[in-house]
Order: sequence, then structure tokens, then C-alpha cells
Amino acid sequence: MKAGIVGLPNVGKSTLFNCLSNAKAQSANFPFCTIEPNIGIVNVPDKRLSQLSGIVNPERVVPATVEIVDIAGLVKGASKGEGLGNQFLGNIRETDAILHVIRCFDDDNIVHVDNTVDPIRDKETIDIELQLKDLEAVQKKIEKISRSARTGNKEAQKELKVIEFLKEGLEKSLNVRGLDFTEEERNLFIKPLQLITDKPVLYVCNVSESDAVSGNSYVDKVKESISDENAEMLFLAVSTEADINELDSFEEREMFLDDVGLKEPGASKLIRSTYSLLSLQTYFTAGEKEVRAWTIPIGASASQAAGVIHTDFEKGFIRAEVISFDDLINYGSELKVKEAGKIKVEGKDYILKDGDVLHFRFNV
Repeated sequence: MKAGIVGLPNVGKSTLFNCLSNAKAQSANFPFCTIEPNIGIVNVPDKRLSQLSGIVNPERVVPATVEIVDIAGLVKGASKGEGLGNQFLGNIRETDAILHVIRCFDDDNIVHVDNTVDPIRDKETIDIELQLKDLEAVQKKIEKISRSARTGNKEAQKELKVIEFLKEGLEKSLNVRGLDFTEEERNLFIKPLQLITDKPVLYVCNVSESDAVSGNSYVDKVKESISDENAEMLFLAVSTEADINELDSFEEREMFLDDVGLKEPGASKLIRSTYSLLSLQTYFTAGEKEVRAWTIPIGASASQAAGVIHTDFEKGFIRAEVISFDDLINYGSELKVKEAGKIKVEGKDYILKDGDVLHFRFNV
């Protein structure tokens, strides 16, 4: 599961990517600095890991991760191939969620491709290019199913009606994620198309350091513009995050955050938001050798969670011994949790809750 960072050229995408991944993607004050997408594996900040490690005292601690892709800046006409648009749009299609970075700061020293700062115009520029690309795919689909619908195929007629409504929405410059479909229509007809504007999106407003705590009027405009879109938004000062990232010691970072007025780096909040955007959650295994966070989709069963560790665990699954994170913290040890009768024994169909601590029993 991976999220792609998109936006106009020169809005801070690669700088943000560097903050998130500690990679050093080229970042400079000119458009199309990124050509090939950069990929980073990012640790998901989770205070529960340190709490579990304090109880178990393991040899190592392994956090959950999420994959972030830095995709080159799109420009007007990208859907028609402008600015290597087809390549970049193809890169976006391969991601599972979108982090759309929008410039929400004034700085005459940083070039804007349209010469002025207007976050709503910038958002609409990207949206339109993504919608036009989706419209191409939808028109091809209509051509294909129209033939079956004309022969009297009831299922094709039903699908055609849904896809034509989808086409109308895109032609009105609406993103697919905000269109009103039933769950059945989405699962049967919309999701298989893998449309870009149907992907979950988090709008990331890049603000100046002075606006890192409270945002600004630009952020307010973005928030208002996405109110009907079924999307999320947060704001952070990307250049400030880069400065924090350059500091070596934890104490220096804490002092910097305190000076700015932040409780934690905005990048940490963004990573957790991305994890949530991808509909992911965490379960833990905890032993003397290792305390580890494992990533699973929300709604995953115990046997599916076992399969994340090893396919043999899923094939030979017998049962899962489940301790809630809160119980383990409250009682202070697995033994005391057991004495209190708080360990549950669950079968393969048990649906995991975020934070469950598991032991699997299986045979190969």
C-alpha cells in the first residue's frame, strides 16, 4: 500500500518527501526538479511501541511502515501529455492514496509556475487534469459496455446507467470520490475502473513557519472548497519540518518545536494521517526478542493478520491469543493479564481491533 505526493511543480513536494522518508530527493527552486518518482519507506510514529517495549524490554523494536512516492509536478495540459504528463499520471494511478500538496504561503523568492499564489486555482488545475484522465478511461468503458447494453443485457444496461452518471460528474469537474453512489454501485462498477479521482486524498496545505500552529486564510479557503468532497486536510510548514529534520538530537528538535509552538513534528501527524487514509491499522507482537507493529487493512481477520507474518501462519492457523493494548498497559505484564482472565482465545474469523497484542498458534 502506498501514497503518492502530487501537486504543481515547486510547491514543496520533494522537500516534504525528504522530511517524511529521510531520503534526499533532489529539491530545488525550479519546476520539474523531480522526473522519476522517488520512493521512501516511512516509519509510522506510534507511542504504543515504546510503552510495550517498557513492559517487555525486547532486544529490538520494529515500527509499522508506509510507502510514500514523490511524483513529479503536474501542469496544465498534463492529461494531454504536457510536462511529461502521461508518465506522471501513470505514476499516480499506481498509488493507493493521494497526498495533494498545495502552496498556502507567500514568498517572492520562491517561483510559482503561475506567478501568483492562489491555492484554489492550483487545486483546480490538478483536479481538472486528473478528472480529464479519468474521463478518458470512462469514455472507453462506455464504448465497450454500450454494445452489450444495446443487445438487451440487463446487467450491462444497469452498469451503463451508473457509468454515464459518473461521466456527467467528471464533465462537471467533480471528483469521483465525492459522487453519490450506493456501496453496491461503487464495488461493482466504480472500483474496478481504478480512477485517479476516486482514490482517497489528503490535502496538505504548505504554510509558512508563522502559520504552522493556526493556519491562515489560504488554509481556510482550501477547507471550504473540499467540504463536499469526502476528503481530509491538514496544514504544516514544510520548510520548517525540513529544518527540524536536520537537527541531530532529540533535545534540539524538542526545543525547536517548543519555539515554534508545536507539540510534535507535523510530519509525524501527516504519516499517521496517511496510514489512516490507506485504511490501515496496527496490531502488535511482543516478546523478549522483538516488539513489532504489523500493518493490516481495517477489517482484517485473525488468520489474515497471521499471514502478514508468514503465509504458513495463515495456512496452519489454529487460534489467536488476544490481549487488548490497554489491558496489557494497565496490568503491566502478560502474566498479570492472564491471571485476571483478560486473554481472549479467538478463531480465524476474529476481526482485529487496532492495537491488539497477539500470539498465534499454528501448525505447518
